[in-house]
Amino acid sequence: MSGPLAGIRILEVGVMLAGPYATMLLADLGAEVIKIEPPGGEISRQVGPSYFASLNRNKTSIQLDLASEAGQAALGELVAESHALLVNMKPSVIRRLGLTYESLRRFNPKIVCVALTGFGLDGGDEPAFDYVIQAATGIAAMTGDPDAPPTLPGYSSADNSTGLTAALGLLAQIVSGRGGQVEVSLLDVMLSQLNYRASAYLNDGVEPQRHPHGAHSYYVPAQLFPTAQGYLALFVTHDGFWKAFATEAGIEGFATMAQRAARRDEVLAVVTAALAGDTAAGWEARLRPLGIPAAAVRTLPEALKEHPEMVVTAGDFRLVGSPIRIDGYEPAYRPPPGLGD
Repeated sequence: MSGPLAGIRILEVGVMLAGPYATMLLADLGAEVIKIEPPGGEISRQVGPSYFASLNRNKTSIQLDLASEAGQAALGELVAESHALLVNMKPSVIRRLGLTYESLRRFNPKIVCVALTGFGLDGGDEPAFDYVIQAATGIAAMTGDPDAPPTLPGYSSADNSTGLTAALGLLAQIVSGRGGQVEVSLLDVMLSQLNYRASAYLNDGVEPQRHPHGAHSYYVPAQLFPTAQGYLALFVTHDGFWKAFATEAGIEGFATMAQRAARRDEVLAVVTAALAGDTAAGWEARLRPLGIPAAAVRTLPEALKEHPEMVVTAGDFRLVGSPIRIDGYEPAYRPPPGLGD
């Protein structure tokens, strides 16, 4: 079965992570993705082969000097035969290289131009790397223990999230049948992903608070707990989960969500004491069959070993495969292109 995006051609002028991740997901679904690279290649090639492969499989590559007349002419020819162009660069560079719908519509009025930036096409050229955006949007301030410095996730959450959002915006405009400019910024995406946190502040005046062990602001108990060996993530979101957990752990009382929230410290003390009686792996084995959301904290190597179905081969590289599963379709994973391949 051909991919659901077979017949769709997408041009990518991508740098590092967010843009290339967006187009790679589309390539996995069958789109033809042509990666337009400057002379010498896109900068992420310098990070290392495995890094580049993790974001650029299933694409082809062409070298164009977009600052030259020849490069612009070649770009126009590609745009005339393509459905979309996605770029992630500074706004001034996007405009200078003519990578907007306003500049490219003369070649193809139905071209979809997606600009993935830090703060929007009119938001300026200030540096907008992943960690900077996490700091600027309040994410770092609400992450970590209350008595410790702000911290960050162990992966590029802003870049990856914005790549996903850009892919969605690109497809939505293609489906509309109209060409046009689509904008997606790291700032907007990360503020959007703070949905219920932002709503609690905007509507109820509740500012985010940090709790030990990454505890949830609403649900109790919902956090990491130390056990006899290792840490356990326990996420009790309603009274049914609590009843099943409390019975298994030998805990009495705190039957309602309101009681548990009002007596947070008492509940956490009782749960921590109970969980000390077994290992994280032991608790997971006991709680999961009861339908209780719980998992022992694993390392990435442990998680990959446990889920070999997510590991695919693309040429000489072993990578994490597409997270999108479509009945009857299995992506054929090709290695990342050589420069100009």
